[in-house]
Amino acid sequence: MSGNGDAAARAEENSSKMRVIRVGTRKSQLARIQTDSVVATLKALYPGLQFEIIAMSTTGDKILDTALSKIGEKSLFTKELEHALERNEVDLVVHSLKDLPTVLPPGFTIGAICKRESPYDAVVFHPKFVGKTLETLPEKSASPQRGNLNTRLRKLDELQEFSAIILAAAGLQRMGWQNRVGQILHPEECMYAVGQGALGVEVRAKDQDILDLVGVLHDPETLLRCIAERAFLRHLHEDGPEDDPQLVGITARNIPRRAQLAAESLGISLATLLLNKGAKNILDIARQLNDAH
Repeated sequence: MSGNGDAAARAEENSSKMRVIRVGTRKSQLARIQTDSVVATLKALYPGLQFEIIAMSTTGDKILDTALSKIGEKSLFTKELEHALERNEVDLVVHSLKDLPTVLPPGFTIGAICKRESPYDAVVFHPKFVGKTLETLPEKSASPQRGNLNTRLRKLDELQEFSAIILAAAGLQRMGWQNRVGQILHPEECMYAVGQGALGVEVRAKDQDILDLVGVLHDPETLLRCIAERAFLRHLHEDGPEDDPQLVGITARNIPRRAQLAAESLGISLATLLLNKGAKNILDIARQLNDAH
């Protein structure tokens, strides 16, 4: 065999021995796009590794006839993926960070938070209302829907039941549907969800090599903003320990600890301020109204 042939054979033998990193994700088109982007970055950083994407359906994907607020399950879009992580069927999972609760199940941590895209919500209008805003829509206009982005847009366009739908601007951008955005909702109009626009990579907390592998994906500014937001949400709902060594479920050893603690303190301080001004009563009333409908 020639020298080139020997080299090719050795390369083939080495490639067959490459470590395979299994990446869990939801089955929706948006989830796959998001996961593909993370995997593409990891492939560029670690050309000696292979990555296999494993897609699965979650509870939130299966229950489409009930509002999320009424289902009563905090891990609607993460539980099945975490079960696969626990059973060692996958090595890491890519989530929309807003889907991850501020208290993770024991043994798991968010090992990376990628650079955030727009955190804002966007309004997509029925074709007959293009050019309108929420303020100029006819009275009694409706917008509630469940389902993935493809399903919700199809229902909006094909049915006459909805005047508009409100979706995360980042999701529309990742799907390449920016042209459907009719209005961006800024914080003075509607606050966006905690962590919205960012992707989180969940791993087993004791899996040090995977933590090291994904830790390079941390975007420092996004990380600190999301620590503050998640600390705010958790303290506002008085949900979970304040002395969490992971900082609201996040592990980021390559980011200064002092900065992380300052971000957490900022979130807790804001939540305390609102609680002192009566936020708990407002939240209790909101829950009662939700349960009544």
